[in-house]
Amino acid sequence: MNPLLRTAAILSGLLLSSAAAADSWTIDTSHSSVGFSVTHMLISTVEGSFSGFEGSAETDADGRLTGLQGKVSVGTVDTDSEKRDAHLAQPDFFDAAKFPEMTFQSTSVKADGKGYAVTGNLTIRDVTKPVTLSVTELKGPVADPWGNVKVGTTATARINRQDFGVSWSKSLDTGGAVVSDEVDIELRLELNKAKGE
Repeated sequence: MNPLLRTAAILSGLLLSSAAAADSWTIDTSHSSVGFSVTHMLISTVEGSFSGFEGSAETDADGRLTGLQGKVSVGTVDTDSEKRDAHLAQPDFFDAAKFPEMTFQSTSVKADGKGYAVTGNLTIRDVTKPVTLSVTELKGPVADPWGNVKVGTTATARINRQDFGVSWSKSLDTGGAVVSDEVDIELRLELNKAKGE
């Protein structure tokens, strides 16, 4: 066989075997959550979540995480206060009418202790910045009674909302802000393995 053809055949075989070994996973939104928390008036914590989200992940042949991505509908924010949620949807914060989604797309995944440091592009209000998620080791896989293969993990990060144009702020008479610039993010994820893999 022509050496060039032989090389091409070997490379094709390697690519095909690599693709076959990789697994894709979809976030089970009914058993997952996307939450956040901020400090309020320097003395307490306000927590919130989003009910509208979706995403996926990839693992290699050894079950190690290799990619993570997702998007969130910011208009589904819930902080247990209708008045506050309505304000968060306004231009002071998310401006949900103009920027209805925030997204994350991983660019690198590195083993970090018993978990992973997943760096990617986070986009909020059409502003994209690199953010690193601390992701715990994948739990599972396990099979549910309906034949779905599942894994679970938790991802956390801290971002500065000012970096993304979420800039509303008021100062206290004693100093400090009514709402902190730092936002803690926590994703609790259960993922289903793609059928046929």
